[in-house]
Amino acid sequence: MTDALQEIHDFLPCRTPEKWIENALANQDLLLIDHAHCEKKAASTALSLMYRYVDNSDLLNKMSRLAREELRHFEQVLAIMNKRGVSYGHLTPARYAAGLRQAVRAEDPGRLVDVLIVGAIIEARSCERFAALAPFLDDKLADFYNSLLKSEARHYQDYLKLAVQANGGPVDERVGEFLAIEKGLIEAPDSEFRFHSGPVG
Repeated sequence: MTDALQEIHDFLPCRTPEKWIENALANQDLLLIDHAHCEKKAASTALSLMYRYVDNSDLLNKMSRLAREELRHFEQVLAIMNKRGVSYGHLTPARYAAGLRQAVRAEDPGRLVDVLIVGAIIEARSCERFAALAPFLDDKLADFYNSLLKSEARHYQDYLKLAVQANGGPVDERVGEFLAIEKGLIEAPDSEFRFHSGPVG
C-alpha cells in the first residue's frame, strides 16, 4: 500500500462496506456512468470556487489544475464507456454530497473552510473506493482506477491545506464533525447504487 493511500485510510472514519463492493461489481455500467458524473461535478466545484474567491491566488492555482485533471478523467471514463457500449445519460445524484453539504456554514470564511473540507473528504473517499474496487475488476478498468489514486490523493491534500489556510489554523475539530456525517452516509443502507452511495439491498 502506498503512503498516500495509508494516509487516506487513516483519515477516513471507516472503510467501504463489502456489500457496496458487491453492489458495484453487479452494476459496473452504472458505476461508470456515475463515475463520469462525479468527475464532471468535481471539475464544476473547482471552477465555482475559482469564480467565487478571485482574490485567493493559491486557491485559484490549485483549483485550475484540479479542474483540468477532473475533466481529463471525465474524458477517460467516457472513452472506456464508449469502448464498452455504455451510454452516458442523466442520473439522480447520490445523497452523499448533499448530505455532507447540509452542514456547510452559510457565511464566509466558515463557508469556504467547510466547502474545502467537504472537497477533501469526497476526494479521499473516491481514492479509497478506487483502491477497494481495483482488485476485483478486469485488467483495463483496474489499471485505470489504480492510475487515478495518485491524483485523487493529491486533490484531498490540496483541499485540506487550503481549508487550513482559509481558517488561519487547524481544522481538525470541523473535519471531525464532517467525518461523523460521512460515516453515516457510507455505512447506512441506501436506496440506489451510486459511486458514493451506502450499501444497497
